[in-house]
Amino acid sequence: MTAPAKKTKPAAAKTTAAAKKTTAPKKTTAAKKPESHTALVRRARKINRELAEVYPYAHPELDFENPFQLLVATVMSAQTTDLRVNQTTPALFAAYPTPEDLAAANPEEVEELIRPTGFFRAKTRSIMGLAKALSEDFGGEVPGRLEDLVKLPGVGRKTAFVVLGNAFGRPGITVDTHFGRLVRRWKWTEETDPDKVEQAVGALFPKSEWTQLSHNVIFHGRRICHSRKPACGACPIAPLCPAYGEGETDPEKAKKLLKYEKGGFPGQRLKPPKSYLDAGGLPAPPLPGREA
Repeated sequence: MTAPAKKTKPAAAKTTAAAKKTTAPKKTTAAKKPESHTALVRRARKINRELAEVYPYAHPELDFENPFQLLVATVMSAQTTDLRVNQTTPALFAAYPTPEDLAAANPEEVEELIRPTGFFRAKTRSIMGLAKALSEDFGGEVPGRLEDLVKLPGVGRKTAFVVLGNAFGRPGITVDTHFGRLVRRWKWTEETDPDKVEQAVGALFPKSEWTQLSHNVIFHGRRICHSRKPACGACPIAPLCPAYGEGETDPEKAKKLLKYEKGGFPGQRLKPPKSYLDAGGLPAPPLPGREA
């Protein structure tokens, strides 16, 4: 007796089934809608409010006692840390307390005093040049207008706004490397040119908030939202950040990336104001031979 033949599906049926399997539409997620300008303004202002709570003591981290000292210190802060500048300026200002003194100084002596800040020859030319301009054109006083400040050697809009905002109380946005990096991460702007960044971000906030906004953002960039290894897992504004996940997201590992007082270490100022200490900041240890 012959065994019955096995039943097989027609070739056409197999082909149809295979076709259905390969041509079935894949599940796709809906594209995220672009953020409206109104939503962007709300998110940006909420980020700033959150940062203001995290850093109630945010301020310029350069030590200074008058507009001249702040101007010189800001020019010297290029390509170095504020702490390094704060370690260097006491001897400089003790030797040359006024623009007239600095303008008449021996360049080689000034170079030696500011050598630790790097690029000391170029910085010497800038600070002596601006001191001479202040002496000859402004009666030895730092001008309180943007158009005058940017004419001084070594002074651009960033430096000018630092001086205007913190020595004269005139609002300005300080677009340094930290500020530019963070506002692009937060999608406040795609611009890379500092002047265009300044304009774009300025349009999101009332002018009266510009100076403190700059401090809040720069503080956050120095302490938590670093360039190479942002501490995403320890970031207080993570839910508002489009770039969350670019850095370390594990909370315990992220804590180890925190800098300055957030990481339990001293800040950059050697002479912090009392309000800074009351708000939870930590002073830097004194230099050898200096009292705290």
